[in-house]
Amino acid sequence: MKFKIFGKKDCAKCKSTKQKLEFFLKKWKIEGVQLSFYDMDTIDGLSESALHDVLKIPTTILEIGGEAKAKWEGEIPNSEEIKTHLIQRDTP
Repeated sequence: MKFKIFGKKDCAKCKSTKQKLEFFLKKWKIEGVQLSFYDMDTIDGLSESALHDVLKIPTTILEIGGEAKAKWEGEIPNSEEIKTHLIQRDTP
C-alpha cells in the first residue's frame, strides 16, 4: 500500500497533507504503508504526475497492489475516508 502525494515544497496544503497522513498512520499504528512526496517543481515529480493524470495540487493517490484505489485532487484527504481505506486493507 502506498500514498503518493503530488505537490510543491512551498505549498501549505501539500505540507499539511503529508503531515496528516504521517500523523494518522502513526496514531492508528498502521505499518507497511509507504508515503512518497513528488515535488511538482522537479522533472521526476512532473514525470510521475503525468503517469497519474495529476492536474491539481495537492493530489493524493492511494495505491494498493499497484492499482489506484482512491484519489484526492486539490484537497487534503478527509480523515474518515483515509481510515476507511486503511481498515478495508486489513479485512479479508
